[in-house]
Amino acid sequence: MIDRRLFTNFDWGLLLLVLVIAAVGVVNISSATASYTLTETSYTIRQVYWVLIGLSLVVLVCSIDYHVLEDIAYWMYGTVALLLLVVLVAGKSSMGATRWLHLGFISFQPSELMKIVIIMVYARYFDNIPVSGAMSFKDLLNPFLLLAVPAIMIMKQPDLGTAILVVLIAFSMILYVGVRLRTVVALLLSAVPVVLLGWKFYLRDYQKLRVLNFLSPERDPLGSGYHIIQSKIAVGSGGLTGKGFLQGTQAQLRFLPEQHTDFAFSVFSEEWGFAGCLVMLVLYLSLILWGINIARRCNDNFGSLMAVGVTAMLAWHIIINVGMVIGLFPVVGVPLPLFSYGGTSMVTSMIGLGILLNIRMRRFMF
Repeated sequence: MIDRRLFTNFDWGLLLLVLVIAAVGVVNISSATASYTLTETSYTIRQVYWVLIGLSLVVLVCSIDYHVLEDIAYWMYGTVALLLLVVLVAGKSSMGATRWLHLGFISFQPSELMKIVIIMVYARYFDNIPVSGAMSFKDLLNPFLLLAVPAIMIMKQPDLGTAILVVLIAFSMILYVGVRLRTVVALLLSAVPVVLLGWKFYLRDYQKLRVLNFLSPERDPLGSGYHIIQSKIAVGSGGLTGKGFLQGTQAQLRFLPEQHTDFAFSVFSEEWGFAGCLVMLVLYLSLILWGINIARRCNDNFGSLMAVGVTAMLAWHIIINVGMVIGLFPVVGVPLPLFSYGGTSMVTSMIGLGILLNIRMRRFMF
């Protein structure tokens, strides 16, 4: 028998907030793709389908006790890690990267699913292995090993943006559990040779150019610096109130690359200006604070860890994407949650939000 308290504790406010952000994203995609050919205008329709699929997944995730995720965490980790290996061997290549698995009627990125899986695995690990006080470097060896396997495989695809996000999600959860100050200092110092080795052996030439052109995009304005320059022009030309819906020249004249995916926020900035961006950022801030509140009020450690992980995933997506389009971060191909076009990204975000709603529904049971 279904406990009626599940319905009375359902967080309709969070769901409404999610729907508002997704609806604004669909409208923005319709503007970003208005200048495309007739076949390309279906991006808007497809995004609506992905939103509906995402909402169906929210219902599915909410229908089960989230503690089931603790039982299957390591199984999911092994499965997705195997899929990442298959991608490296027989994945679908596009624009110089091999990130997709093609299943005939649909393609998806296993690396996106790893964001959710690493949250599940870390929540289970830290829930089942209680740490007395702040963690030392020895305490972090097993968590780092769990992180290193998928992170390295994602880097090999290559997908720098997703690899960075997986690492940031994991480190956010580690900091939430607690780490000794001297351990943090040691990790920062040890990160220097890791970054240098990664630069030399793992980053492709185009990824290195993106990092270099982040510092000085004018060094290659028609090449690897083009994305940042055009995005900053779009954001800056929006002014205080923007040029209006369908009136953004950067988008309508198609000067802006990837304007319906990674740089969707640039289109929005040009059309709605600083005022519109402020409203959008307030909506996202509300989403993050909502997630933090769910984690704080959760009555069991596993649920609290899961909520922190999901909230960190959403927060880092927002920070990196917005920072990227205004030139504060290098271009690393990170979409804006619920806003940028993309099926796998939408599904991942909706699953994460479904987990938050699930935890909120069942907090009275523990």
